[in-house]
Amino acid sequence: MSFKKIGRYSNKKNVNWLLSQGYRVIELDYKKNKNAKALKINEDIIAINDSIASGRFCGLKNCSLYKSYILFEGYRIARNLSYFVDKPKIYNTPEEYIVGDSLHMDIIYPVKPKIKIPTLLSFSYSNSYAFYDNKKGKLTDTYKDQRLKLFYTLAGFNDSFLEGAPANGMAWAIADHPKYCQWGKGKPENGPNDAYKSFLTNPDAAQKVKSAIRTLRAFGANIGLSDKIGLFGFSRGSTAGSLAIGDKKIKEIENAGFNHTISDDIQAAALGPGVFDYTLIYNTLDDGDKNLEQRCPLVWGPLEQNRKLWETMGASFLVEKTAAPTLFFYNTDDDRYYEDQINHFKNKLDKLGVTTATLINYGKGHAIPQTETSLNTLYSFLKTTLILQN
Repeated sequence: MSFKKIGRYSNKKNVNWLLSQGYRVIELDYKKNKNAKALKINEDIIAINDSIASGRFCGLKNCSLYKSYILFEGYRIARNLSYFVDKPKIYNTPEEYIVGDSLHMDIIYPVKPKIKIPTLLSFSYSNSYAFYDNKKGKLTDTYKDQRLKLFYTLAGFNDSFLEGAPANGMAWAIADHPKYCQWGKGKPENGPNDAYKSFLTNPDAAQKVKSAIRTLRAFGANIGLSDKIGLFGFSRGSTAGSLAIGDKKIKEIENAGFNHTISDDIQAAALGPGVFDYTLIYNTLDDGDKNLEQRCPLVWGPLEQNRKLWETMGASFLVEKTAAPTLFFYNTDDDRYYEDQINHFKNKLDKLGVTTATLINYGKGHAIPQTETSLNTLYSFLKTTLILQN
């Protein structure tokens, strides 16, 4: 690349390590090309992921569609790090799934870093889940560890943000989405089928999010990373990640999962369109959140009689006195309820004196920023808190 690498191991040593782990490695030598740095390099990241997804990358049609990673020189990968043991009874699907699976995360980090750098964490907007194969008559691993399934994540939305983090002096991690279930399925115990369609529930989701942050911080301390963690969220990943930004401490959430003695605070967040307060979904009827309007009452009862319970389901409830500095990004031609959700959440943070910012109309519809200008806005906001501020 055209900037100094942070990890101290040679490319040869890192490549040999990857080969020893069973990876196929394709090396791209940029020969210090002036564009091989932030933010121009993001265009290549998008092109690589799109070509892998379409079976065209370097003429190879058999690259994995959910276990392919772009690593910058000096970086390695820790894959499938367990961060929580799922509870099968939360979403009750499939019915044969009765022993909880581990939810995992992947961490991309510099080896023996010259300086301590922060980590960006994202919760996938692709779902991993248990699957019962009727033909085989057993549970299989077919849909486990799908957090980087290209069609639903990086290639599906031309998302280069996480994989471009090393060009901005950061490590990154991606975790299984807290809803360990197909997105359009899930039901409460003895409840109607697919009642949880298109949303997740607390305290389960918040427990997983907090445990993931503690797990990531513990891992980072052991390999020489900074203790600062920033969060990046988009769509269902934004809904999940937003549960981390608040200051409210609830024993049922804090005492679940791993590494209880380690802080689950984050230092900054960039959140795209998501749901942060379920009590707002009826503000305008059928504005993109029809599934929520129809199905939330199936699991939480009517809003009018159960408002306090509904409130506990969203990230806004977990903000009491303060929150991590947060940038919100969205397009106004996306489903209208997203803008309403963001405006209400941002207003609450602003009234508490929390540092906030917005990035609006950087593209079209339900999308992630892709241009140099919009990506720079996101990276700069996070770097200000995670790197520049002591």
